[in-house]
Amino acid sequence: MLPIVDFCGLDVTRLIIGANPFGGYSHQSRERDEEMRAFYTVNRIKETWKYAEQAGINTMITNNETPHVLQAIREYLNEDGALQWIAQVNKREKDEMANAVAEAVNIGCKAIYFHGALVDNAYEEKNESNIRQWCDIVRSHDIPVGVAGHSPEAHLWVNTLNIVDFHAVCFFNCGSLHYGKGEKFKLGDIDSAVKCINSIEKPCIGYKIMGAGRIAPEMAFDYAFSNIKPTDAVNIGMYRGDNNNMVEENADIVRKILGERNEG
Repeated sequence: MLPIVDFCGLDVTRLIIGANPFGGYSHQSRERDEEMRAFYTVNRIKETWKYAEQAGINTMITNNETPHVLQAIREYLNEDGALQWIAQVNKREKDEMANAVAEAVNIGCKAIYFHGALVDNAYEEKNESNIRQWCDIVRSHDIPVGVAGHSPEAHLWVNTLNIVDFHAVCFFNCGSLHYGKGEKFKLGDIDSAVKCINSIEKPCIGYKIMGAGRIAPEMAFDYAFSNIKPTDAVNIGMYRGDNNNMVEENADIVRKILGERNEG
């Protein structure tokens, strides 16, 4: 097993397997999106989670809306898959947030955080009431609740409200992609992201630490674990169409980096 942290009462490996490649969200090109969607059938997704189990990972994150990914989650958990599921929840396919949350809980998620675009919008509008209402809905199911967000400012604002248990912080301020403004990945964003993570006492999950495939894994992992808190984790999407051994190799890199840091 990879090193574990106490994440809001859950034992979570510091490397979490994400799901953007499963749904075809490459953040690179439309052709790349289609390639990923074609590769990641339901069976290949479940196979990838089995590889993650074997590599020492114990937690996965996916969204609650991509139909074939949601089907894979249902089947995987019904087949006694060992990974615990943290759900990223949106409500584009549901009339109410309560229904979206209830569905994820009924399938078997162990924690929920709200999609970054929702939180970005709430921050822009300073709409505290929506965030509070959504958090109350999740807490009524007695599981941890968090927020994602594409800018440090959104997280710092939510942190002042003291209403969530954890934060999923994007290393790149790329919320523009949700408004049709294109993929914007600037290296200068990373420093602000890690400063934000360190200013928030609650556990954090760093995501897009590789800039959606723009940064080499060894460099990204080394930087992330050198700069986030010891109580934090990272969430990484893994596209086996490029390298069938990607899950195992990522786990080995993390195991080596964290082992060296402990020895130091």
